[in-house]
Amino acid sequence: MGKKNNNKVKEITPMAEDFAKWYTDVISKTELVDYSPVKGFMVIRPYGYAIWEHIQAAYDQRFKETGHKNMYFPLLIPESLLKKEAEHVEGFAPEVAWVTRGGNKELAEPLCIRPTSETIICSMYAKWLNSYRQLPFLYNQWCSVVRWEKTTRPFLRTSEFLWQEGHTLHETAEEAQEETMKMLNIYRDVAEHILALPVIVGQKSPKERFAGAAETYTMEALMHDGQALQSGTSHNLGQHFTKAFDITYLDRNNQQAYPYHTSWGVSTRLIGGIIMTHGDDNGLVLPPKVAPIQVVILPIAQHKEGVLDRAYALKKSLEENVRVELDDSDNSPGWKFNQWEMKGVPIRLEIGPRDIENNQCILARRDTGEKVSVSLDHINETIKNLLDEIQVNLLNNARKLRDEKTSTATNLEEFKKNIKENPGFIKAMWCGDQDCEDKIKEETGATLRCIPFEDEQETIGDGTCVFCGKHADKMAYFARAY
Repeated sequence: MGKKNNNKVKEITPMAEDFAKWYTDVISKTELVDYSPVKGFMVIRPYGYAIWEHIQAAYDQRFKETGHKNMYFPLLIPESLLKKEAEHVEGFAPEVAWVTRGGNKELAEPLCIRPTSETIICSMYAKWLNSYRQLPFLYNQWCSVVRWEKTTRPFLRTSEFLWQEGHTLHETAEEAQEETMKMLNIYRDVAEHILALPVIVGQKSPKERFAGAAETYTMEALMHDGQALQSGTSHNLGQHFTKAFDITYLDRNNQQAYPYHTSWGVSTRLIGGIIMTHGDDNGLVLPPKVAPIQVVILPIAQHKEGVLDRAYALKKSLEENVRVELDDSDNSPGWKFNQWEMKGVPIRLEIGPRDIENNQCILARRDTGEKVSVSLDHINETIKNLLDEIQVNLLNNARKLRDEKTSTATNLEEFKKNIKENPGFIKAMWCGDQDCEDKIKEETGATLRCIPFEDEQETIGDGTCVFCGKHADKMAYFARAY
């Protein structure tokens, strides 16, 4: 292997200098998104949308494999429906956008633009469900939602974002809980093996539960700057919404019963997670499984006879198995190298007159920067194996960084020291008191991200709450978060 290329893309602010500016530079200069005329709303450009399509396809396949079907529900929700579940409306009230006029006329009832769809979906489920024989309802929709955010950043927090929201109904509480955990595990599987994002999974504290949920479960990823990103949630809604919306059915004993309800969702926020987990000072580093372009071919001295013909033949041999692009523009080779490196393409192939003579090409890896000469005889197999290797390497690197940025704290002083000197996840005991949770956030800026499941629980120190010092039987992950 050759030496790593240390030439930086000058247009991108270094991470260490200003991480927020680095992020903004990367998403704009790689043409993932642009800012729309309405503050807080983003235009997802083709390169960014292609990443979303690969994420969407991975999740959609797994949803369908587990018996879920896609539907679509209206964008607008009557105010009366939103108000049927008090806790829910209270949770979303500050973020709701309202439609009060239709054409030139005031509407008889204000309509909200969906911040989430529990209410409109439940109103329809109440019409459709009659008998236990129809259960379970296993439905999902891909759509956009609007939440009028005060502070926005593309992908991470925008006033409109794309997502999926699954909404299921079950006969028993046990079946609903099984569904809630099944979807959380699907979320984790795709995050880790498709997006190369290592995540911590667990339960949210009562304060952080979804509005109206009995329990909320989450997967939390850690970004390069040590801040956490809530990357997907799965909610056991119990019978809160089914009772509020009078969803009933005749059960196996011919009695009226309320079903148990779940909802779960991931969004375009995952693209922000990919950028901030894998990116570097040269720009994007994309996991091969979601990269819009997995291999880019750069013909060298393309004006010379036979070079472009051989480059296009190489492209044709690869395109049956990988997403491949050939850059035959008249930009200089140096500009092309920087451009495609910045866009995060996993593998770059360079082929020129001397390479053709030797039946080889130069292969450059985006994740390590290493370059090597490879034979054209088995190039398809070489590329396939290397894409798999890069995918695994990115996950391992992200996991290593997360572990390095995960510490433990037994008291508040140690907690503050850790979050200042090594920002990241802090594992600490928590007594379960919301007052302690609030005080930790007030004094450190860190929130309780999740309480890991029993098989990942451990006792930190002497088993006392990191804030109040009282007995605590739960370890929790804390972090500052996006």
